[in-house]
Amino acid sequence: MERIVVKVGSNVLTTPTGKLDITRLSAIVDQIAWLKEHRYEVILVSSGAVACGRSELKVEYALDSVEQRQLYSAIGQVKLINHYYDLFREYGIHIGQVLTMRENFQQGEQYDNQRACMEVMLDNAVIPIVNENDTVSITELMFTDNDELSGLISQMMGAKTLVLLSNVDGIYTGNPAEPDSQLIAKVNPKDQLDKYIQAEKSSAGRGGMESKYKTARQVSQSGIRVIIANGRRDNILPQVLTAPHTTPHTEFVPQQR
Repeated sequence: MERIVVKVGSNVLTTPTGKLDITRLSAIVDQIAWLKEHRYEVILVSSGAVACGRSELKVEYALDSVEQRQLYSAIGQVKLINHYYDLFREYGIHIGQVLTMRENFQQGEQYDNQRACMEVMLDNAVIPIVNENDTVSITELMFTDNDELSGLISQMMGAKTLVLLSNVDGIYTGNPAEPDSQLIAKVNPKDQLDKYIQAEKSSAGRGGMESKYKTARQVSQSGIRVIIANGRRDNILPQVLTAPHTTPHTEFVPQQR
């Protein structure tokens, strides 16, 4: 079986108004079920908890940014994982929740325990659904975003492929909205694309293409293939894996080790 990590960003899972897009979430689950049927071992890194929480609770007094993140993620993570539970149960697929922090990726007992937990889940056909533990991870303890987290998970678990699902098809030579911009289909280990990367953050999450590029370069240099693709395209996961030549995406070729 081939081990794959799929990261789904907030801009894929939320509507323009910032609410959870249940239709898109269901489509992602359908595609991951397809991966399971075709002998992929899947680890899902999913954003969306804060968006879930924000739409669930109206607070009557002002919260600072840390309080908002802690409150909305605590409420929203329950709602998000329940949605995943119900949707995967329709396929008879079991899921498990993994909430983690940056310090768990330092070599030592916590690192070993986290890896062992996910290994036993995968051994028993359970899909780990990973997110940052936002209730306790603040300021310097936080991951840059879930792009960074998914890269660390890929390396920890020895994945063959990491797929970063965004709301654009990949890395372009300019602004994707401009007709002259071209999608960069393949990035080799020595290629430098810094001049094409815009530093803007995504509207719904903490990441952006700069973060995805940084993660993709680091992870591909460790020998893991990285694909950036548009999670809002129908059936994108099966298409990008089985018909890459006709499916828009950017692939980072892994460095040979």
